[in-house]
Parts: sequence; structure tokens; C-alpha cells
Amino acid sequence: MTWKVKFFQTPRGDHPVEDFIEEQDKPTQSKVAHYIRLLVDYGPYLKPPYTKKMGVKLYELRISGKVAVRIFYTVFNNKYYLLHAFKKKTQKTPNKELKTALDRIKDII
Repeated sequence: MTWKVKFFQTPRGDHPVEDFIEEQDKPTQSKVAHYIRLLVDYGPYLKPPYTKKMGVKLYELRISGKVAVRIFYTVFNNKYYLLHAFKKKTQKTPNKELKTALDRIKDII
């Protein structure tokens, strides 16, 4: 079974996660695409180290490698919404990044 994965769209029509991915170098883009494919293929069965639960209805897709990337996502009506992406540079997830994802969840639900 495949799972539906959608990119969050702002009220202005922007797709911030898609834009973030396009800004990355080709190897990082490929790795991110592979991890998103894993989410499409395995959905709720995808477990650590690929994902981590960050809060109520908020999850993190954890892309490691030369450049560590995190993509926050949520599940609503059996669809996965990719909310926010950033390059991980510190051990702890910055509150600003978490807040952005949580604000976007409100726009979906």
C-alpha cells in the first residue's frame, strides 16, 4: 500500500518544503527524495532512525548524511503533510523551527 504525501501550501500558494529541497545540492535532494519515498511506501510503519515523534500529531523525518536535514510532518485524514524543513546544525531542535511546524499544523486541521 502507498500512502499519500502532500507538501504544505501556505495561504499565498507557496510550498516551503519543496522550495527548501530545490535549494539543496543534488546529493542532498536525492537523499531527501529517497526518505520521502520511504514515507510514501511505509507510512505509519516507518520507524526510527527514519522518524521521530516530536509531539501531538507532529513527527520528524530524519535525513542524515553530510548535510543533516529534518522535515516536520503531520498526519491528517490519512494523508501525510510535509510542513517544514531545515538543516540541522545543533544537537537540540531550535524552538523557532518547531514553532513554524506547529503553526502550520493549525492551518491544516
